[in-house]
Amino acid sequence: MTENEISKLVLDAAFKVHRALGPGLLESAYEECLFYELKNLGLFTEKQKPLPLIYEEVKLDVGYRVDLLVEKKVIIEVKAVEALSNIHLAQILTYLKLSDCRLGFLINFNVTLLKNGIKRVVNNFSEK
Repeated sequence: MTENEISKLVLDAAFKVHRALGPGLLESAYEECLFYELKNLGLFTEKQKPLPLIYEEVKLDVGYRVDLLVEKKVIIEVKAVEALSNIHLAQILTYLKLSDCRLGFLINFNVTLLKNGIKRVVNNFSEK
């Protein structure tokens, strides 16, 4: 399955969760519900996936955790904030780089219209 095929399923699931719950809940509630929906779609989804930092030959377990990793290809960072900011973008770009994934989504569920809370992020860097 390609990243784009996965992303359609991810976004459909996110819209379903948002329609059912609306804005105003904790980030953890949206994450758990989105995880449930993605698993029900038959997608291999990992929740709170540890992401080590490798510096030269040293592997550092520094506590980075990806909210959701779908099919080992797409990272989803779930937010429930007033507005997405540059630090959220920097966070997901770092996760994309560290994981060698190309596609990620910042999804802010704390909005009236979910389409206004979604940011698609592409990692165009290739170090190989």
